Amino acid sequence: MPITGVAEGKYSLREYLAFIGASLLEDKRSVLVGTGLPIIAAMLAQKTRAPNLLIVFEAGGIGPLLPELPVSVGESRTYYKAVAASSMHDVMSLSQAGYIDYAFLGAAQIDMYGNINTTVIGPHDAPKVRLPGSGGANDGGSFAQRLITIIANQSRRSFVNKVDFLTTPGYLGGPGARERAGLARGSGPYRVITQLGIFDFEEKTKRIRLLSLHPGVSTAEVRENSEFDIIISADTKTSPEPAVQHLQILREEIDPAGVVLGK
Repeated sequence: MPITGVAEGKYSLREYLAFIGASLLEDKRSVLVGTGLPIIAAMLAQKTRAPNLLIVFEAGGIGPLLPELPVSVGESRTYYKAVAASSMHDVMSLSQAGYIDYAFLGAAQIDMYGNINTTVIGPHDAPKVRLPGSGGANDGGSFAQRLITIIANQSRRSFVNKVDFLTTPGYLGGPGARERAGLARGSGPYRVITQLGIFDFEEKTKRIRLLSLHPGVSTAEVRENSEFDIIISADTKTSPEPAVQHLQILREEIDPAGVVLGK
């Protein structure tokens, strides 16, 4: 079943996912954003619940007050009223030094430990589909304190037992694996957002766990749309819905041309 509000025509799926992403970002934190929905979610958070959110772009824009959606992570609007118009080197150095609270990324595939693939579908040397690649995603997922991943179409092809290519590390092979690989203790995947729900990761096993179901979605749908077994939280909640204010900001201020959200 589609999300209730989407089925009723109140908002689109992309608008809803952007709202959910915004609801996860805290005020007075920093977030390194990927192209598309992660940027929109960060902008919505900054315009509503997190006015002091520091948005960071891999090309060097640090702390802009974005007037509307930039088409990429390196275009001129990513420097609008920014704290700094810097460089990729500086941004990745900030990440490595531990100054980035969140990395917010999209993905094509994810496994039970939050490892993500944005490189290829199929064998690397003869892929069925070649994807955009890492960009700054590996750095963000490796060095940020918390990784948020958004996958707009959860299915058995996107929630897989093993990713076709490891672009960005999650918890790698399970508990302790990030630390053995030299990554910071306590860092790693934090939340995953799909069209079905919000997921976190069980502390003991580091495996993905259903935290919240979107309105109108069942746990059976979540299970059916994954190759691996998903842990179902004992106190699974219902995800929130956007208010009229959120939708107005998305449609009139952030993406009035409908570049990502559509018309």
